[in-house]
Amino acid sequence: MLLREVEYAKPTSVSDALSALAAHDGARALAGGQTLINVMKARAASPDVLVDLNGLDELKGIELAADGTLTIGAMTSYTELMASAEAKARPILAEVVSTIADVQVRNRGTVGGNVCANDPTNHLPPLMTAIGARMTIAGAGGEREVPAEEFFLGVYMTAVGPGELLTRITIPAGKHDGFAAITLGADGTCIANAAASLNGSLRVALGCVDAVPVLLQPASADEDAVRAAVQSANLDPPSDVHASAEYRAHLAEVLALRAARQAKERA
Repeated sequence: MLLREVEYAKPTSVSDALSALAAHDGARALAGGQTLINVMKARAASPDVLVDLNGLDELKGIELAADGTLTIGAMTSYTELMASAEAKARPILAEVVSTIADVQVRNRGTVGGNVCANDPTNHLPPLMTAIGARMTIAGAGGEREVPAEEFFLGVYMTAVGPGELLTRITIPAGKHDGFAAITLGADGTCIANAAASLNGSLRVALGCVDAVPVLLQPASADEDAVRAAVQSANLDPPSDVHASAEYRAHLAEVLALRAARQAKERA
C-alpha cells in the first residue's frame, strides 16, 4: 500500500529536530524507518510530519568510559553496534542485535528506534530492562534520564512524550548476561524472549508476555529461584495465531531459565 501524503522535515541539529517535533501535534521522528514506514503503509499510524533524524551526528556513536559504562547514541544502527570495539565491553548487545531480522534491516534499524517503538515482540526492550540501562530524553525543558524499567509504558508507548527525543542510552558495566528467544523462523519476530543479567543480583526481564517487559528479581541465580520468580509473576500473556497464552507462559519460564543459566555460566 502506498503512503499517504506527508510533510517532511530534515533538521540539521537536535535542537532543530526538537523544534520541528514541537511545532506539529502530528509530527513523528523518523529513525531507521523499519517499523514506522510499514505502520504508515498499513494506515495504523498517520503522522502529519516526518522529522528525519538521519544525518544528525549528535545522535550517533558509542563511547566507553573508564569505569566500563557504555553510552550509545539513539541513532546508532544495529550494524554499527555489532562492529563497535567499545561495545565489546558488554558483549550481549552485539549478540542480540545480530539476531534481529536480516542484514538490510540491521543496516537501517537503530537502537533508539527499536526501544522507542516498544513493540512487545522486539528484542531490545527486555534486554535494556535486564541490564539496567538508562534512557536520556531531550525536550524543550532540557534533558531527563529514565531507567529502562520506567521507560516502557505500554504497547508502542514509552516515556518519550510529544516534542521529545530519545538521544542516548547509558549502560552500566557488566559482562554476565544472557538472552534466549523463540522466533518465527530464523529472522522472524519473537514469540517469547527473556534477558538476564547477573552483575551483583540477578535481574530477568521477560518479553512478549505483556505490553511492557516484565522485570523479575529472583532471590538467586539457582533454577528453582528463577522458576519461582516467573511463577509468582502470575503472567497473563496474549494469545494469537503463533502461540496460546498457556504456551507463551510456559515459554517465558523456559527462556528465563535459559537466559539466567547463560548469565550464570559467564559469571
